[in-house]
Amino acid sequence: MALYVLERDRTRARQLAETLIEALDRLGHCERCRNLTETQPCGICRDSSRDHATLCVVSSPGDILAIEQSGLYTGQYHCLQGLLSPLEGLGPAEIGLTTLFARVDADAPNEVVLALASTVEGEATTHQIVSHLKGRTRLTRLAQGVPVGGELDHIDASTLSQALASRTELGQ
Repeated sequence: MALYVLERDRTRARQLAETLIEALDRLGHCERCRNLTETQPCGICRDSSRDHATLCVVSSPGDILAIEQSGLYTGQYHCLQGLLSPLEGLGPAEIGLTTLFARVDADAPNEVVLALASTVEGEATTHQIVSHLKGRTRLTRLAQGVPVGGELDHIDASTLSQALASRTELGQ
């Protein structure tokens, strides 16, 4: 993208650069949920119509955008700053697990929804959160497995294995 705008449209490249600088100057992390915002707290945290008994844990602000676009989730968020990755020097303190645990202690949500990636780092982060919060609140995670429109012969063994292990009963 950078090469394209530099070679073909230098005016737009300058506008893009100015917009990025403005965003760097104006945006920060919400003091409550750690999402990107221009105001404190962010609009989601200020919204009194949202369900304060449900807390969805995500790894980045982009995850919040994706969930919000679905229009189906109306609870609160807690945005980690990444996932556990010892090779990258990201431990519990670096990604904000201590902040999450303190928030759960203070707010006592009825449910914590883990919406983290199904990667090695995501699973390690999920395990750490479950180990710390087990017995203190209801812990759930997003469903995993066969995507809508997916054909079984095109799905990797790990995804298919997860789908089989997470199957649900029909007709009840």
